[in-house]
Amino acid sequence: MIKKDTFDKEKFKKELESNVRMLFRRKLEEATPQQIYQAVAYSVKDDIIDNWIETHKAYEKQDKKMVYYMSMEFLMGRALGNNMINLLCYDDVRETLEELGLDLNLIEDQEPDAALGNGGLGRLAACFLDSLATLGYPAYGCGIRYRYGMFKQKIENGYQVEVPDNWLKYGNPFEIKRDEYAVEVKFGGYVDVEMHNGRQKFVQKGYQSVRAVPYDMPIVGYGNHIVNTLRIWDAEAINNFNLDSFDKGEYEKAVEQENLARTICEVLYPNDNHMAGKELRLKQQYFFISASVQRAIAKYKETHDDIRKFHEKVTFQLNDTHPTVAVAELMRILVDEEGLEWDEAWEITRKTCAYTNHTIMAEALEKWPIELFSRLLPRVYQIVEEINRRFVIEIQNKYPGDQEKIRKMAILYDGQVRMAHLAIAGSYSVNGVARLHTDILKKRELKDFYEMMPEKFNNKTNGITQRRFLLHGNPLLASWVTDKIGDDWITNLDHLKHLKVYVDDEKCQQEFMNIKYQNKVRLAKYIKEHNGIDVDPRSIFDCQVKRLHEYKRQLMNILHVMYLYNEIKAHPDMDIVPRTFIFGAKAAAGYYTAKLTIKLINAVADKINNDSSINGKIKVVFIEDYRVSNAELIFAAADVSEQISTASKEASGTGNMKFMLNGALTLGTMDGANVEIVEEVGKENAFIFGLSADQVMEYEKNGNYNPRDVYNNNQDVRQILTQLVNGFYSPENPELFRALYDALLEKDTYFTLLDFDSYKEAHNRIDAAYRDEQHWARTAMLQTASAGKFSSDRTIEEYAKEMWHLEKVTL
Repeated sequence: MIKKDTFDKEKFKKELESNVRMLFRRKLEEATPQQIYQAVAYSVKDDIIDNWIETHKAYEKQDKKMVYYMSMEFLMGRALGNNMINLLCYDDVRETLEELGLDLNLIEDQEPDAALGNGGLGRLAACFLDSLATLGYPAYGCGIRYRYGMFKQKIENGYQVEVPDNWLKYGNPFEIKRDEYAVEVKFGGYVDVEMHNGRQKFVQKGYQSVRAVPYDMPIVGYGNHIVNTLRIWDAEAINNFNLDSFDKGEYEKAVEQENLARTICEVLYPNDNHMAGKELRLKQQYFFISASVQRAIAKYKETHDDIRKFHEKVTFQLNDTHPTVAVAELMRILVDEEGLEWDEAWEITRKTCAYTNHTIMAEALEKWPIELFSRLLPRVYQIVEEINRRFVIEIQNKYPGDQEKIRKMAILYDGQVRMAHLAIAGSYSVNGVARLHTDILKKRELKDFYEMMPEKFNNKTNGITQRRFLLHGNPLLASWVTDKIGDDWITNLDHLKHLKVYVDDEKCQQEFMNIKYQNKVRLAKYIKEHNGIDVDPRSIFDCQVKRLHEYKRQLMNILHVMYLYNEIKAHPDMDIVPRTFIFGAKAAAGYYTAKLTIKLINAVADKINNDSSINGKIKVVFIEDYRVSNAELIFAAADVSEQISTASKEASGTGNMKFMLNGALTLGTMDGANVEIVEEVGKENAFIFGLSADQVMEYEKNGNYNPRDVYNNNQDVRQILTQLVNGFYSPENPELFRALYDALLEKDTYFTLLDFDSYKEAHNRIDAAYRDEQHWARTAMLQTASAGKFSSDRTIEEYAKEMWHLEKVTL
């Protein structure tokens, strides 16, 4: 049991009034909801600061090894509620605000989600930071302070429209600007060789540079007074205004430096289907990596004099291929600035960097044109060339005369810099994020690397933080769980297994399903408010919320809805448990097929939701601007969790874990972490369908699948595909969905049609299962009771013990 500090209500009220006065020159009763949110946030931050200072003092004093978790994305969600939960003052603050006539839920709604990430990669990073702080491990998260994130998604006439997400409009009360740690980051120019003390020195000249300025956000551990740091870098001009140019009327030139700096941190993942976008993306990656590595070295040198022991105190975890330029940047600093010989610098680098692979899709492993990379990062490119030269020699020594190995493994090949290869060559560890994923990496995608250096490869199955996704996201269920088994689950999710004794208890089943019903009412209210659609909380809430990508097969889901609609129209008396199909997803700005899929989902929703003849048997809802704060509402309310990626394509998935924790049943393929979820809960307590990973890989290898065979032999498939191109869902433009139709019939890359019948049959099983209320309640409770393995606390303990070799700090 974690001991709570005493909370002084009167002191909190005084602080709140004082903050409103100081920040806005107003009295509390005159303040707007946004101003009250800011004032509450500053009051909470006041409690965090002392712990933050003490934590970092303890790190320095105890001289523990530190992990720098480097990621292009940190999808943090709202900070206020999470910080109050981890400070153990959530209920106290809520009661205090109620005494002042204020509603904490409304105040929390004033906070925009921090727009620092988009999908599972960024949310995983956020969960990991929460777990690192809660477990007491020294850590920094390192990323970029995007001014507009990816984009705010609007749905207009059924289409996704990207608008700027101005999340910093009112400032971020939890961040602190750390100007004293600013560093310079250089782009372009050329490399000159100078002689210094009889030794060659490589000097970058003729470059443009920006000033990287860190902003620190607190990451509060649960009930342990430890506060780690998320450090996000902003770009400023070195000389932001050239008065001389301005006086000459050269206005563009006067602010040239400022514009360079601004564009770097403007948006997450700029559209890169053109060269300017590619260049900006590479600039972003090098910008935050160079700044983070420079600062990590400077911090180490403040208390240590031997740079050769850097790896004993620091580890860089590279979250996917985006940060892997860290390998070359660390080499650059060790060789050029610290004066080390190549071999000793390489040994330090290889003992410092570790790489997490997040994808099986070869096209998602980043590659940069050499022409672009060498022009933008001339000295770093020279270093990559040398790393590659030596690595190729290693390959040749191991496999003499095998040119094919070099083609598959070289870092530089076919005019490209292959970032995953750089990461593997320059790291001491390469990990996958689910057991199946890691096996596929070893046997297929990274087979040659695994054969050459098997000791580097390991698996760390992903996890989620129960503090965000149960304690904060589903307070009704959280207090029910605590009531039944105590609150140890908050820091040890394994304790959920003690709920298993209640799964056959009728009273507990009713309580559990009543909580689910109340959460469905809460989501139905949100849908009515934001979509204007009435949905029945007694219907099955069938949810698929995640990034929109063809391999995640949102298209298969909506094709099945179209099939179901056809069935109801053909058989008006058909006995079906009412279903509400809920989608939430952003498509990358330049991803045409994904955006067309969103349009299709909305076109189908329009037709079905406005057809009174089907008596509301099915409804379709697309939730606009899917993000952490509305995800929490969806996970808590879901009955069915759609995890339907083509087997062998999803590295892990973490949405599947969030749904499971909240008592939703998985409808899924045996892919990613679904495999481990099914192991924990039992195959009979999930709805599994479709090809296995081995079958998919076999089809891909042999090329013996023709989607037209399914089309010709399956009348249901033929009908729904015909409806894509006969104007049934787009009378104003029958050709609108032609691209989806063609893709399915010509290639069906992700085996949507081949899996369709199996998927349909799984849905029939759901319909049958939901009718047995008692059995459904038991199965739903088992999901929550079996979710213990999937805490990010467990994942981080594995990283810390098996890879990073961290020690916990004591305060």
